[in-house]
Amino acid sequence: AQLVESGGGLVQPGGSLRLSCAASGFTFSTYGMNWYRQAPGKERELVASITSTGGATYYANSVKGRFTISRDNAKSTLYLQMNSLRPEDTAVYYCYDSFGSRGQGTQVTVSS
Repeated sequence: AQLVESGGGLVQPGGSLRLSCAASGFTFSTYGMNWYRQAPGKERELVASITSTGGATYYANSVKGRFTISRDNAKSTLYLQMNSLRPEDTAVYYCYDSFGSRGQGTQVTVSS
């Protein structure tokens, strides 16, 4: 499996970013997918999950109501829409497949 994240960057508090994860090498539409993040000196945190069809989602309490996970199975792509960003959202964001494989990550920095 190959996973390639993109869309990170520097944004001011209150701003928005949309992360993408392009998947290949496996039947993307068959498996649930996850977004994790890891900030310096902190443990990896599960941010959001989505089932194979997109019919069910899970969010960490810290992002509930601000982030939205979605997927386009025709494009084998996973998304994370992040709104009302806060400095504490600063981290490297990774997409993970159901096998535990991940991409290289994309840096999100929220700072004024």
